[in-house]
Amino acid sequence: MRMKWSPELHPNGWDALAAAVVVVLALVSGALLYTGGPGGGDLTAVVSVDGGETDRVDLAALTGSEERVYESRGYTLRVTFTESSAQVTASDCPTQDCVHTGAITRSGQSIVCLPARLIVELEGTGDTDGPDVVIG
Repeated sequence: MRMKWSPELHPNGWDALAAAVVVVLALVSGALLYTGGPGGGDLTAVVSVDGGETDRVDLAALTGSEERVYESRGYTLRVTFTESSAQVTASDCPTQDCVHTGAITRSGQSIVCLPARLIVELEGTGDTDGPDVVIG
């Protein structure tokens, strides 16, 4: 019995077109992810306690820094807002994870204090320069 051999494959014009489309889609997707996608507006810090919005701070309207104190479930958190960031600077919660998170500066970032059930989240587009993740 004789085995059939596969025909030799040769690239043609359609292969080049498909490769070009994939490259263009990859570049467009990368550009949208890097720039934060379409949209506009300044950064707004939203503070929520137990899932309900407690406070909303327009960061672009600030001149310098502003410190606010939030109390929830027996814990006190001190949050500092600037024109471009929000940070929990002090808390009496046991693990201090919210303090160790540091300053958040980009839309979508958040600081969570589980014992107090408090969340500080940034909304809007604001500054999208810089890396999302630093490894090492």
